Amino acid sequence: MSSCVFCAIVDGTAPSRIVYRDDAVIGFLDIRPVTRGHTLVVPRQHSSGLDDLEPHLGGRLFAAGQRLSAAMKSGELSADGVNLVVNDGRAAFQTVFHTHLHVVPRHNGDKLSFAKGLVVRRDPDPDTTAEMLRSALESDPR
Repeated sequence: MSSCVFCAIVDGTAPSRIVYRDDAVIGFLDIRPVTRGHTLVVPRQHSSGLDDLEPHLGGRLFAAGQRLSAAMKSGELSADGVNLVVNDGRAAFQTVFHTHLHVVPRHNGDKLSFAKGLVVRRDPDPDTTAEMLRSALESDPR
């Protein structure tokens, strides 16, 4: 789909900080992160929402989210937990209409910084964050 920014990231024509890729999905840092390491996982095949997402691709999205979650916990981000979120439709706050899974690292007691992140939404050093996640993924034998 030519007007879809996530399709452009998948095909390499739009800039991104890719942290994960396999034959079905790609994961990259959110440009407006709620927390450091906030990653989006998208299917390589365009689908605008859950209604037209092939079920096996939904499984691949969550499998990648699970790997990223483990990397966020075991790597330098040292997350205590992770939110996995799919916003499906405008009423659910979906803003890019290419199905995507938010993988958001969380830390114990982060309610105030998390709330602030919903407003501020920036990472002061996304290149280092991307490298931290790639490194954690490489050290995971899965």
